[in-house]
Amino acid sequence: MQTEKRRGQMIPRFMIYLSGLLIMTFGLVLIILADLGPASWDVLHLGLFYSFGLTIGTWSIIVGIVILTISALIVRSVPQFGAFLNMVLCGLFIDMYMMIPFLDSPSTFWEKCIMFVIGLLINGYGMGIYISASLGTGPRDSLMMAITSISGWKVGKVRVGIEVLALFLGVLLGGPLFWGTLVYGVAIGVFSGYALPQCQHITDTILNNLLQKNKVEGQRATNISNY
Repeated sequence: MQTEKRRGQMIPRFMIYLSGLLIMTFGLVLIILADLGPASWDVLHLGLFYSFGLTIGTWSIIVGIVILTISALIVRSVPQFGAFLNMVLCGLFIDMYMMIPFLDSPSTFWEKCIMFVIGLLINGYGMGIYISASLGTGPRDSLMMAITSISGWKVGKVRVGIEVLALFLGVLLGGPLFWGTLVYGVAIGVFSGYALPQCQHITDTILNNLLQKNKVEGQRATNISNY
């Protein structure tokens, strides 16, 4: 069932993948606008934006290209297409949301806290939705797996090292660092732990129902043609 689903349901899987990225990046933008400290990679993207201009989404894409290049050199193979797609779409979606005129930073501390928590939840579930489609992960995960494959280090330690390096470079470039960055680093793992299995179950149920529906319709068409 799983193999058949992966081979024959590209369109519904892509729609789930796209929906997940739209939701995930909206959560990231809410966290940025909450102005309580963004995720470590967004500290880097914002630092580059403050230092050199362009847009946050553009820097997200440029940094993604650099990361994918490093990953390819480490493992000596071309990264999966899903990693490129993730990189480009996330950058475009971030800039799209940032251009919404009524989406702005709240004026009070408590409103900022509410926006931050909502953004965290949306980001976590958006991540779970896009991952559940099994169309590939982003550049950061590609680099994490590349380093793990050649070093033998544990995935968790490699991921922490990458996040700390991104945060360090972002701060050097003038990126915003506040307590929300630490909260995000801790909380996103907890939220993802709940969101990933839930989203995977929902996605599998949807895809399996579509698969059964197509089988029934195909059998019905066959029966009609035999009369």
